[in-house]
Amino acid sequence: MVCFHEMISSCRKNKSRGGAAATMIFIVALMLTSLDHTRAFVTPRAAHLSIQHRPNSSWSSTLKTSSTSSRFDSNMGRRGGKGQFPRKINRTRRFTQEEDFNGDDDNGDNDGELSKENQQEKKDPYEDLGPIDKIKKYFTSGQFKADMMEDIGIYAASLLAATLIRITIMEPRYIPSLSMYPTFDVGDQLAVEKVSKKLRPPLRNEVVVFNPPQNFRDIVNNQAGGISKKSREALIKRIVAIEGDEVRVHDGKLFVNGEAQDEPFTAEEPDYEFGPIKVPKGELLVLGDNRNHSLDGHIWGFLPKENVIGRAVFIYWPPWRMGNTGMY
Repeated sequence: MVCFHEMISSCRKNKSRGGAAATMIFIVALMLTSLDHTRAFVTPRAAHLSIQHRPNSSWSSTLKTSSTSSRFDSNMGRRGGKGQFPRKINRTRRFTQEEDFNGDDDNGDNDGELSKENQQEKKDPYEDLGPIDKIKKYFTSGQFKADMMEDIGIYAASLLAATLIRITIMEPRYIPSLSMYPTFDVGDQLAVEKVSKKLRPPLRNEVVVFNPPQNFRDIVNNQAGGISKKSREALIKRIVAIEGDEVRVHDGKLFVNGEAQDEPFTAEEPDYEFGPIKVPKGELLVLGDNRNHSLDGHIWGFLPKENVIGRAVFIYWPPWRMGNTGMY
């Protein structure tokens, strides 16, 4: 317990958040250790009470009587008076209750007074100040500068780590329209990973986020009557065919290489005709799951593979739509 009090007092004196955290972790670690280790923290009183009684000695009377009577008996013994103690017993240092509580020993040292002086020296310098004075003193002290530099370092490291993760591994995206309904609804927020595109080519039925090709930009700008910001916004669609595939949409069905595709993730069957056409090398055909309400590849053509930003892997918001249903 003395060890705990010293560590806590040191943290309060130094005003160090890192030191306080480390101290609390150390304290919890000590509390979680085996109970056998608590034997090292036995107090002096418990230690001297555990000593076995010796025959022909004063240990028994010393432990049962008060500190005053014990010292009186000891002094009588030294004068050679009644109740004299054997010499070998007089030479043995004996602890009394007074020494236990006040810290006095045979040499007249007063550990209790020293401990009080140490406590006064470790007194919190902010304790006697009012709330406003505490704030003023803190902001004009060196501790504020140290804390500010520490916070700046933490925030800078966090921002750098988040930026690196967003550029190289994963980034969040927001769904603004119903072109991919029912897989995505308006307001869905999803995670897009960027690693798989560097390890393997895109696959059919994967949902990808990509930068719009030039044909899409021209269509949007023409509809807006000028340059539109929406023409540069990233899009999200599903890959239905890869390079070398022959694609056709006929009679409400999607055919890839002559085979009708099972698409349970679509909102409805397409009511348009498309193809047959072969996907050029290095390009993809992407369509929206809401086939009749999506400005996608059946209107503006094929998507270059280098435009792909990443693959949608799961929805993380809102909580009731969390998951990866429909994202193959």
